[in-house]
Amino acid sequence: MPGPGDLPRPADAATRRLHPLTAHGEDGRVTHDGRADAAVTPGEAPEWAQEVRAVAVLTGAGISTDSGIPDFRGPLGLWTRNPAAERLSTYQVYMTDPEVRRRAWQSRLVHPAWTAEPNAAHRALARLAGSAIDTQVITQNIDGLHQRAGTPPGRVIELHGTMLDVVCTGCGDRTAMAGALDRVRAGEPDPPCPRCGGILKSATVMFGQALFPGVFERAALAAARCDLLLAIGSTLTVQPAASLCSIATEAGAALVIVNRDPTPYDGAATAVIRDPIGEAVPQIAGRILAAGRG
Repeated sequence: MPGPGDLPRPADAATRRLHPLTAHGEDGRVTHDGRADAAVTPGEAPEWAQEVRAVAVLTGAGISTDSGIPDFRGPLGLWTRNPAAERLSTYQVYMTDPEVRRRAWQSRLVHPAWTAEPNAAHRALARLAGSAIDTQVITQNIDGLHQRAGTPPGRVIELHGTMLDVVCTGCGDRTAMAGALDRVRAGEPDPPCPRCGGILKSATVMFGQALFPGVFERAALAAARCDLLLAIGSTLTVQPAASLCSIATEAGAALVIVNRDPTPYDGAATAVIRDPIGEAVPQIAGRILAAGRG
């Protein structure tokens, strides 16, 4: 897959600047006028939000921070505050170090996703997925919040798996995470597979592991067929997920990035929006839906 350096550049340099949903503030951020989504008329939608028939949405950790789940690389991110925590997500370390596995199980017990609720951005994408617009949500997240917000499971592509299940690294048996966590609470610090005695892990993709078969191919097809790719809350530094941006732009789709910090793909984007995700995504979804009703 092509990397960020292979991305095509838009002919008009102005399209690489922050794109207004309504108007720019003095600090260069996108500002809004406070109107509800329902009040947005089709004529107010930016060009990239008009006549959208198929949208692919790539979401990263940033979309779930409003739900109380910290990101990884931001100023208050999990790995920023505790670099050693990244070892818990490294496959070879996890498989060879029992102490790392014990720490990983304790971390799973207290993960904020168990009490998190979908936020406004998750719900806005669910509205898109429930409309006549062909919507595919491709997520790097493992928290299941897109489905809980109402996006049909068949429209969610979980690139990095899910924390809601546990899988045996030996026999491949897959069960609900809740049962394994009950065993940890009952006193098993590193519960083995009840079927074969193998090492259990969450059904997620750790560093050093390949993606699950067929998952990226499905995501790449969605990116190649869309009119608009929304990249939301992702640093766009983890491959192959980030390469979906180039797949979409090379197929002629508009690329809109909603992220607090710069990404390697900003230069190829039709629009870059720095506003808080919980504010920007509902407005974007509202404009796409309003333009579609026009």
